[in-house]
Amino acid sequence: MDESEDVPKDFIELKSEKLSVDEVSELVISPCCGAVSLFIGTTRNNFEEKKVIHLEYEAYVSMAETEIKKICRDVRQKWPSVKHIAVHHRLGVVPVTEASVIIAISSPHRAESLEAVMYCINTLKASVPIWKKEIYEGEYSWKENKECFWTNSEK
Repeated sequence: MDESEDVPKDFIELKSEKLSVDEVSELVISPCCGAVSLFIGTTRNNFEEKKVIHLEYEAYVSMAETEIKKICRDVRQKWPSVKHIAVHHRLGVVPVTEASVIIAISSPHRAESLEAVMYCINTLKASVPIWKKEIYEGEYSWKENKECFWTNSEK
């Protein structure tokens, strides 16, 4: 790939199909970058001593995509050397051990991409309208993100 064709890109996807770490990480590979940093959020099998069967995610999709685009713009302002950003979030049922969110960011050096990935997941959880329901044996619970700005403003 010619480096002049390698303009910075954002890859945002909300989908009900299983997420692929390989697919997401390949989106951000660039010949001018020596680092690709990843965050993979997976469904664990327990929460507060309850057995988790699976998670279910719902989203206000158009607003979620708009908010993720804002996060990408913020990342580029804070870390100008970041090349490509991919944020894929699963909707619907997510079984135990499967990925619910994958974030991949490339940059020339590791520090920028690692910091940007952490910022990206923390800001996503605080500002993007995606809701999680945990399904346990015989019950369920809608989860509230502690970081979420709209829940903190009501208290």
